Formats: sequence, C-alpha cells, structure tokens
Amino acid sequence: MNCTAALHQIEIAVETIIKIIGTLTEEDLEKRPTPEKHSIGELLEHLAVICEADRRIAKAATKEEMEEFYSDVSYKTLASIKAGLRTNFKALKNEYLNLSEEELKMETTSYWGVTYTRYEWLLEILAHIYHHRGQLHAMLVHCYHQDPNILLFE
Repeated sequence: MNCTAALHQIEIAVETIIKIIGTLTEEDLEKRPTPEKHSIGELLEHLAVICEADRRIAKAATKEEMEEFYSDVSYKTLASIKAGLRTNFKALKNEYLNLSEEELKMETTSYWGVTYTRYEWLLEILAHIYHHRGQLHAMLVHCYHQDPNILLFE
C-alpha cells in the first residue's frame, strides 16, 4: 500500500484551507451561521487538529487519552490555526511514510468500537478533512457571501 497519493490529497486539503484562512479576518472566527453549531473559528480549530487527533485514534488511543489531548489543544487565532494545520499534517505524513506494509495492514479499534486497518484510517482522515473543508466553504459562501475564490481541487 502506497500512502503517498492519499497524503498528497490531504496536503491539498490542508493547503487550500490555509488559503481560505488567508481570506479571513480574526473577527470572522466568531461568526456562527447556525445557533448551537460550530462557529467558523471552532470549525477551523477542529480542522487544525484532525490530522493529529485521527492519527492518535488510528493508533488505538483510549477515550481518556483523546479527552486529555482535546483539553490541551487551543487554536484561537488565524496564525495558530495555520500553524496547527501544517504541524499536525507533517506529523501524520512522517508517521505514515515510515510504516511498513505489515503496519499499514494492521487493524486497530477506535475507543467507540470501529475497526480499520491503519491504511483505512488514513483514508478516513482524508474524508474527514475534505468533509469539514466543504462545510467551511459552504458556510462562507452561502451564509456570509464570502466566496474565497480558491480552487478546492487540483
């Protein structure tokens, strides 16, 4: 299994999210298009942690370990969100490029009971990032008429 292609697609998503962030102001982070749902800042903070959080989940982190991880994470500014996206992607990429074929085929189970191979977890990370990037784009375009005019795919 070659992870290079999946990691490339994740990198595209990360870099386009960073480009979208470049069109925002700090005040945009407070915008909440739907009451009781994530603000733009909260969604961006979630996007910034996906690579690291899901990497830990793929390594069978416990619920308690994940709760501790999330309690220590804070990306509240545009600059910190960008830095988090890049740092967490780099860690994911470094880990996955160093996994053997056997390690990629190894199954791990999440704390909520889903079992995937490590490679399937990588595909889940890809889908997770693209899903939330689409949410971010839709929020900006349809709720705030702020089209970032950025190509989302190569």
